[in-house]
Amino acid sequence: MKLRNLSLRTRIFIAMILLVLFASIIIASVSIFQYNEETRDYHEQRLERKERAIQRHLNNVIKETSYPVATEKVNLIFKDELNKIADIHSLQINLYDLEGSLLKSSRAILAQDTLQQCLSAEIINGISNTASHRYVDIHEENGETYQSSYTYLTDNKFKPIAILNLPYLERDDFLARELGEFLMRLGYAYLLVLIIAIGIALLLSKYITKSLQAISDKINETRLEKRNEKIMINDMSEEIFTLVSSYNSMIDELEESAVKLATSEREQAWREMAKQVAHEIKNPLTPMRLTVQNFQRKFDPNDPNVTTKVNEYSKTLIQQIDTMSSIASAFSTFAKMPAQQNENLNVVEIVKLALDIFNEDYIVFTYEKENIIAKFDRTQLIRVVTNLVKNAIQAIAKTDSPQIIVHVSELNGNVIISVADNGSGVSEENKNKVFEPKFTTKSSGMGLGLAMVKNIVETYNGTISFESEKDNGTVFKVVFPKA
Repeated sequence: MKLRNLSLRTRIFIAMILLVLFASIIIASVSIFQYNEETRDYHEQRLERKERAIQRHLNNVIKETSYPVATEKVNLIFKDELNKIADIHSLQINLYDLEGSLLKSSRAILAQDTLQQCLSAEIINGISNTASHRYVDIHEENGETYQSSYTYLTDNKFKPIAILNLPYLERDDFLARELGEFLMRLGYAYLLVLIIAIGIALLLSKYITKSLQAISDKINETRLEKRNEKIMINDMSEEIFTLVSSYNSMIDELEESAVKLATSEREQAWREMAKQVAHEIKNPLTPMRLTVQNFQRKFDPNDPNVTTKVNEYSKTLIQQIDTMSSIASAFSTFAKMPAQQNENLNVVEIVKLALDIFNEDYIVFTYEKENIIAKFDRTQLIRVVTNLVKNAIQAIAKTDSPQIIVHVSELNGNVIISVADNGSGVSEENKNKVFEPKFTTKSSGMGLGLAMVKNIVETYNGTISFESEKDNGTVFKVVFPKA
């Protein structure tokens, strides 16, 4: 999962835990580095202390010897004393002449074959070319680290008579054990800190994002068609306060815009409705006017057929008056919102009842099962079905082999009614206008049928949609909840 897909609260939590882990790793690394530095300093200082003590001891032997103090007499001077000094200080002592050849060692004679019998030029030069006349060689052997110090052994007048070598093995058992115990304690402490950090991170991330979550919830609930509540949060940070103030200002502007939009839409709807009503009423008024004018011009009281002509004129006027009445009824029905009736209906039976008024033999009714119960108004459901079927019949008027399939099913607690035809279909330019009031592609009619169906379905929290292909037919689908 990508980090950018995580919530802010999760990212804050992860960041805090990673920060604690990173700090723990840094502290542990610094501790181990410090231990290694202290260990190296400890061994260097211990070797220096041993070296100074042995040199003092050797100098005392030189002061008390009866032999001439010279390089060739070193074996005799330290014949019995070298091993004693080595035992006292628990350290091996090797003496070389100034050319680097081994003179005497505290190690057993049988083991001297393993000693370095002659010093390298690097060691000799290192001793002679430094101000302290001291050289330390560090090397590893069999996995263990050795330090060997080389320095001059001088006579009473500080003249070098030999090279003193002290091999020193770095034994870290005790220090390594101390480090292991320290790291174990540190690990327990880090584990406790990590547990505490997880708890604090959860609480802190929740606290930080609490205000943002409240704002997010309010924004998700914001709707243009309803009154939106402002956000009221106490103890806000400056950034959150700015965000909340901006949201509350937006709500005020949104309500003002919604009022203006609603007013504008109502005015526009009334203008459109007025134009449509005027247009529909003018259609029957024109033949009525012509009929009356013709009656005035041709009326003759002495005409023997005067009664027949009066009846014809009256019949024409009555037909046009009935047309105007149907127009008024249609607009009244469209304007009236259907009332929701909590009536349990078997949708299959109601749809079958609605289809009984049609005599077309190409209408096929199918259903998933015989009983599909839902809460709906019986009259409104019949109106939905009849309008969709009428629309389908008009769409297949010019089709050679017409067919209309009405199907009822249920899915996920919803009732689905589909009406499919194999008619001419809906063109691309008209697809966005299908559910608009007064839109029609027929020469007669007011274009209120599908708009009325949409109005009814949405009143019951349902939806209506369609799929259409030019010259291949159209499928209208109505979906509404069962309860």
